[in-house]
Amino acid sequence: MTQAVIWLIAFAVIFYLCYTRWDVSVSRGLDKMLPSVMETHGDNRLVWSLALAIIGATTVVRPVDILLMAILIGLAALIGIKLVGWVKNKADFH
Repeated sequence: MTQAVIWLIAFAVIFYLCYTRWDVSVSRGLDKMLPSVMETHGDNRLVWSLALAIIGATTVVRPVDILLMAILIGLAALIGIKLVGWVKNKADFH
């Protein structure tokens, strides 16, 4: 029960801060990290604030789970990149 309360409080605080400071800092910071296709436009303010609040609150409550998922996603991406490179080298493009 306490985990749920802590998660809800963290969610509310992070959502409020992201939503109120969107134009000042959050939008610019996300635009620097994201590719141009995923840039944060004005109508995506609520969606991005919700997503950041959910990820932030989960990180506060269960940081080991988030770290494990980041490691697994990184390993999957690395294996995928290496596999694509290997297939490109083996393919005959004549």
